[in-house]
Amino acid sequence: MIFLYNSFSFTCLRVLCRPCILFHYKTIGMKYFFMIIVSFLSLSSMAQTHPNIMIGDQNQPEEPSIYVNPKNTNEIVAGANIKHYYYSQDGGYTWQGDYLSSSYGVAGDPCIIADTTGAFYYLHLSSPAGGSWLDRITCQKSTDGGINWNNGSYMGLTGKDQDKQWAVVDWNTNIIYTTWTQFDTYGSPSPSQKSNILFSKSVDGGQSWSSSVKINEVEGDCIDDDNTVEGAVPAVGPEGQVYVAWAGPEGIVFDRSTDGGQSWLEEDIFVTDFPGGWAYDIEGIMRANGLPITVCDVSGGEYNGNIYINWTDHRNGNSDTDVWLTKSTDGGDTWSEPIRVNDDPPGKEQFFTWMAIDQTNGYLWFVWYDRRNYPDTETDVYMAVSTDGGESFINFRVSEQSFVPSSGIFFGDYTNISVHNNVVRPIWTRLHNSQLSVWTAIVDVDEVLTGEKYFAAIPYAEMETNFPNPFILNTNIRFRIIKKSNLSLRVYDVLGNLVATIFDNETKLPGKYTEVFDANKYHLSAGSYYISLTGENINIKQKMLLSQ
Repeated sequence: MIFLYNSFSFTCLRVLCRPCILFHYKTIGMKYFFMIIVSFLSLSSMAQTHPNIMIGDQNQPEEPSIYVNPKNTNEIVAGANIKHYYYSQDGGYTWQGDYLSSSYGVAGDPCIIADTTGAFYYLHLSSPAGGSWLDRITCQKSTDGGINWNNGSYMGLTGKDQDKQWAVVDWNTNIIYTTWTQFDTYGSPSPSQKSNILFSKSVDGGQSWSSSVKINEVEGDCIDDDNTVEGAVPAVGPEGQVYVAWAGPEGIVFDRSTDGGQSWLEEDIFVTDFPGGWAYDIEGIMRANGLPITVCDVSGGEYNGNIYINWTDHRNGNSDTDVWLTKSTDGGDTWSEPIRVNDDPPGKEQFFTWMAIDQTNGYLWFVWYDRRNYPDTETDVYMAVSTDGGESFINFRVSEQSFVPSSGIFFGDYTNISVHNNVVRPIWTRLHNSQLSVWTAIVDVDEVLTGEKYFAAIPYAEMETNFPNPFILNTNIRFRIIKKSNLSLRVYDVLGNLVATIFDNETKLPGKYTEVFDANKYHLSAGSYYISLTGENINIKQKMLLSQ
């Protein structure tokens, strides 16, 4: 949409297609039509369709995780390494948070999920004061949208080193499944020291966990490199199957259980090779990996039951890291040839991918770091979506600003994304000028899927209808902003005359605000007035009625 103003009112018009343009030309006349065209041209260059929101930058956060509550998509919880939790109650526009604490210790690798009741879970590595380094996986629970967390429960206490866990909820049973890597001794070069993929589950909402079960056939080493088994992200099938893939000495392999994790395949199923290995170098990044992500479609739609695995590798050359997808339509027995997700010409780097599936429609969403636009280490964040079961992809840039990372600062090992009912929230780390921060974006799904860009002054601010309206003496003016802004809130009469200034050029931080307007203070008579909220990229006007 674009904005057309006169002295005291505005009309929002969406410029979409030739019939729409012709309609506007005929109905509003040549003068305003050309005003629209001029506005369109001036705004299109600065428009951002996916507003970026900084979630946090305290204590150098990285390795972020995010989850949209399917029971209430306004509730979103995020986590970042180490010990950070964040929560939003307005769909990701504003965030609060603090440091997570537990008597078991909080060590890193955050994973956020939610269950069928709307409760959130924060899984992480732990090193208790009375224990040993990374000796367990701890799961802490929140029943109030991520504001408060219990002390937690744990799994994987075997006397060995635990690492890189992830979890999924079966939405038919509310059972939580978790898989991770266990090292006999982390970082050991000894051939006798092994890494394995372990599995555990909770049937009581995270209060307790089953004993750890080894599920891999071929063990890995403990070096935390190409021949270590890592990247186990579980998924649930339409009939309660548990699926998981990981990378290791045999490439990417797949395993499944059809009885809730009681038994697993005797032989892992080969999915694809991993040219160059899963641990590789990206300039400007301290360490990088292409570890796989597994999801399964349980939407009930056309692609119900499809299993997808997403990763990055160097099969097109060491200087050309690409994002890949493979899928199985037969429960994991066979897999498609790798399908390239990024659509840029060869020769550029794409890395740290993550994938999620919208279980209301089966759409696949991806997020990764991308250098297609630059000759050096300058980096964007890109996304893609597939609406046809992974056959084709729409690529789009989601970050508003690029960044240039430094290999001297740990960047983390992953991004993340969560989606439900077309609420799409990626999360990523930004490392620029040696400063780390974590970000999300308000993804405009309509624009992505239709290709129609509604060139607009970005909705950096939204204003609700004042309440009450009509009003006698006092009314509440409510608005929300998503970026720090210098704002003015004024009231005009129907002739465009300024009759009240509530505040003028005040600096406001992101958040929700309520201003009480007292008409008696300004000696106003009954009639119609206009509330005006203005600032950089913000110009909102709204009618209100003062009664006798």
